[in-house]
Amino acid sequence: MSILQGKKALIFGVANDHSIAWGIAQAFHREGALLGFSYANEKLERRVRPLAESLGSTFVEPCDVSKDEDIAAVMRKASERLGELDILVHSVAFANRDDLSGPYYTVSREGFRVAMDISVYSFTALAREALPLMRPGGAMLTLTYIGAVRAVPHYNVMGVAKAALEASVRYLAADLGAHERRVRVNAISAGPIRTLAVAGIAGSRALISEFSKVSLLRRNITIEDVGNAAVYLCSDLAAGVTGEIHYVDAGFNVAFPLKMDEAG
Repeated sequence: MSILQGKKALIFGVANDHSIAWGIAQAFHREGALLGFSYANEKLERRVRPLAESLGSTFVEPCDVSKDEDIAAVMRKASERLGELDILVHSVAFANRDDLSGPYYTVSREGFRVAMDISVYSFTALAREALPLMRPGGAMLTLTYIGAVRAVPHYNVMGVAKAALEASVRYLAADLGAHERRVRVNAISAGPIRTLAVAGIAGSRALISEFSKVSLLRRNITIEDVGNAAVYLCSDLAAGVTGEIHYVDAGFNVAFPLKMDEAG
């Protein structure tokens, strides 16, 4: 029996068929989950709707996560059409491109605010509005990156935002674990993947190429890798797991940046 059979998931952040959120959606579908999707704007709708329909989803709704009224509206629609939810996936992040180049200290006040609002606060806002829809023992999941704990070139304000997101995971896990619904909250820290978002980071091609040389498994990470880990974290198999940052990075996070065969 598929391990997500009978579960309902609402996914935010699919941009195209290279998105990490799409890898998660495909894995959820494979394991029997009923899916709902939300997209940010009309331009993305043209990409997201056909993908959602290919997985049998009829819930494809807009939501600007920087607007509380949009979040409330999409959750009302989800309640009406999907009923209760078992899983919420947040795969949303944004920073102005100018704030991802040059020194971190040159980030503008407005650029900092935008990055924190869309990349961090949106998860808290979605969690708050989704909570009344969540079945007991449900799961919430977000996506982070090792730039939250290491200074990664050209990641800048997004690294700071991811650090705040990881802290949010822990505080949400504490709050929602104590809630009568006992909702679990976790994050996946994925290795670099050639997504639309990563393409906007200077030097990303070189970073991905080098990653495969120094990760413990000597390979890059795929959206399928992340999707499979998401299935576990959002299934009953992980019923005792919450507040965790789960690395899916071929062991890179524990590797010394010197290739093992050069260590002597």
